[in-house]
Amino acid sequence: MSTPEIPQKAPYPVDVESGKKYFWCACGKSGNQPFCDGSHQDTDFTPFAYEAEEDKTLYFCGCKHTDGVPLCDGSHAKL
Repeated sequence: MSTPEIPQKAPYPVDVESGKKYFWCACGKSGNQPFCDGSHQDTDFTPFAYEAEEDKTLYFCGCKHTDGVPLCDGSHAKL
C-alpha cells in the first residue's frame, strides 16, 4: 500500500454548502488542498467524494492519515 504525502499536520477548515459535493485529496499531492486537482494520476490513490448535508464548517484532514476520511480525527498528532 502506498503512503500519502503530508501537505500539513493540521486540518483544513472549510465552509461547506448543503447538497454540494467535495472531492477530498487522498494522495497529498494536490496544489488545491484539501481538495483534488488530479495530481493523483499515476498513484494508487483516488479522491474521496463527500456530499455536505448542511451548511457548516467542517475540518478536512490535512495529513491524509485520518481513519475518519475525509474529516480530521486527530491522527496528525501521532505523526
